[in-house]
Amino acid sequence: MDVVSLDIPDVKIIRPKRFGDHRGFFSETYSRKAFEAAGLLYDFVQDNQSLSAEVGTVRGLHFQLPPFAQDKLVRVVKGAILDVAVDIRKGSPTYGRHVSAVVSAEEWNQILVPIGFAHGFCTLEPNTEVIYKVTNFYSAEHDRGLLWNDPDLGIDWPVAADKALLSDKDRKQPRFAELGDWF
Repeated sequence: MDVVSLDIPDVKIIRPKRFGDHRGFFSETYSRKAFEAAGLLYDFVQDNQSLSAEVGTVRGLHFQLPPFAQDKLVRVVKGAILDVAVDIRKGSPTYGRHVSAVVSAEEWNQILVPIGFAHGFCTLEPNTEVIYKVTNFYSAEHDRGLLWNDPDLGIDWPVAADKALLSDKDRKQPRFAELGDWF
């Protein structure tokens, strides 16, 4: 597998090997052995999957507080997303900055978003399916988020605010300036 760090080096793009022939392809989309060989030591405990029917669906920006904080390994099995990770680690040299990448079924890439980042994505194609592994179980009590289009974050989303499809929860998230000191 290929591993490439983004501008915030803790966030990585991972491209598993894919072997194809006239029948289709085969790929190990996750191998603990391959991750450990690459120095990526994670203990994933749960897989989540979402389907977003419309282009411009925004999910995020989400994170969980310790002790239920989660690393995430995100891949797209159908369609494409713009995936965004915002550094919310106080004291980090990249605190308040974000990175983004297109993750798609066609590119066969994944994004690794570590603990200490708010995470979200916007669909670029209809009927996009996203699967992501997490290193901790969901806890409603520890679930938090940031306002997806907070101007202080400067995220260049591929959808206008009045066209974005959001949950009520994501529409009402606090701004970055209101963020607590959790990481």
